[in-house]
Order: sequence, then structure tokens, then C-alpha cells
Amino acid sequence: MGSIINAQQIINGLQVGSIYALIALGYTMVYGIVRLINFAHGDFFMVGAYAAYGAFFLFNSLLGGHAGSAVAFLVLLCSMAGGGAIALVTNRFAYRPLRYKPKLSSLITAIGVSMFLEYFMSALPAIGPSYRAFPDILPKKLYSIGSATISSYVIIDIVVAAVLMLGLTLLVKYSRLGKAMRAVSQDKDAARLMGIDVEKIIAWTFAIGGVFAGVAGMLNGMTYPRIFPYMGIQPGLKAFIAAVLGGIGSIPGAVLGAYIMGLAETFASAYNSLLGEGIAFAILIVVLLVRPRGLLGEKSADKI
Repeated sequence: MGSIINAQQIINGLQVGSIYALIALGYTMVYGIVRLINFAHGDFFMVGAYAAYGAFFLFNSLLGGHAGSAVAFLVLLCSMAGGGAIALVTNRFAYRPLRYKPKLSSLITAIGVSMFLEYFMSALPAIGPSYRAFPDILPKKLYSIGSATISSYVIIDIVVAAVLMLGLTLLVKYSRLGKAMRAVSQDKDAARLMGIDVEKIIAWTFAIGGVFAGVAGMLNGMTYPRIFPYMGIQPGLKAFIAAVLGGIGSIPGAVLGAYIMGLAETFASAYNSLLGEGIAFAILIVVLLVRPRGLLGEKSADKI
């Protein structure tokens, strides 16, 4: 019985870690570029979920009323667009004017943006503050893998997150945009002298982070089928802790920290649900006391 429980917990932990990883990457990329803890990032996750929610009903109606892979793909694109768009708007109108102001100003603004997005979404008549049931974008199936039972949604979460993280790694290491991002991360003034448009690179960084958060919102809605305007608070905080655990500013660190967080939360919840909710904050305290730079946070030259 113990092995059955452990196998199931590992699968669930990887699924939760995949969601956290997609959100944590946005935190760590933005911090690596502009040294900003964007506390509104969890709300980009929420916006992506609502974009997917609205897109499903729109495209499902236009394409004949049957959920399928075509609708799911279009919904995925809309969740990406929703998260990326709100990230770009936030950067342009909230953070860019404060770029060279004291860091505390940007931090306070980030908290204000987060609260504004939550209350604004709650105030919209078409959305409101109440919970909404997220639709079945794809038919849900159950599979047996060894002694564990795994949902098709869990498989989708893990696979989509893995593909996006691999794509981001390739983008950062081998593309011109990725090289420019690394250059801006290391030295903005030198990058500017080399002809790099620093503000454009920062905008791209926010957009990519927002896209990942938007996808995470859609995946979370599919797996735990309910959404509401404050749904980004807890995942956003936990993803931030995951980024700190792995080493804020390090992409591999954010991924590692997210999966550690997901597994720790799942195993702790098996014993006590309240312990599962609080384990993330216990981990944060321990990391700050023992290794403030995080697990992979020592090298800083290539962080973005």
C-alpha cells in the first residue's frame, strides 16, 4: 500500500511542480533582467485562466459545439495571448516609468498592480467575484501506470510544461533574443552601447513570462476545474518561493525549486492538508536562513 501511495504522490507532485515551474520562470526571468520581484505575476496566471475560459465558449460555439483538439489548441493560444498581453501592458504603464527610480517604488507598485487586477476582474459584470466552473476543454481519461492512476489532464500538464521549458532553454541559449537577454542581464549599459534595445528586451522578457503564466492558468483550470479572480495569490506566492529556493534569477533553479515545492507540498498534504499548505513558507524560511542564494544561485553571470 505504501508503494501505491508513493507512486501516486510522485505523479501528483510532478503535476503541481509543473504548474509552479511555469509561473516561477516568469518571476526569475524578470528579476534577472530588471531586479524586480513582480508580485503581480500570479495575477497574469489568473488572467490566462479567464482568457482560456472565454475562448473555449467562443470557439466551441463557432466550431460546432464539440470540444476537440482544434478548440483546445485555440484556447491554449488565447491563454498565452492573455497572459502575455497583460504582462506587456503592466510593464509599459506600471513598471517602465519607474525603471530608474528606487527599487522600493517598483516593489510597492507591483503589489498595487496585483490588487488592482484582482479587484478589477471582480468588478467586471461578466466575471464577478464568484467561483466559475472551468469547462472540459478535452475529454478526461484515466490511465493506470503501474500501481498509480493518472488523469489525462495531469499528463497534459507535465508534457506541456516540459515542452515550454525546453523551448525556453533553447531560446535563451541559441537565439539572438536569448543572447540579448543574457547581455542585458549582465550589464544593461554595455548592452545598450552594443546596439541592443534594452527596453525592447525587457518587454520581451515580460511577455514570455506572461505567456508561461497564462498557459499555467489554463492548465490549472483544466486540472482543478474552478476559477475566480483571486486564484493567482497562492500559486503566485508558492512559485515565488520556488524561484527563491532554486536561486532567483536562475532558470534551471526556478524549475528545480518548483518541482521540489510540488513534491514537498504533495507529500505533506498526504499527512495533513494544512501542513501541505504551509510547507512552502517553512521552506522559504529555511532557505533564507541556510542558503539565501538558493540551490543554484551562486553563479550570477548568466542569470536572466
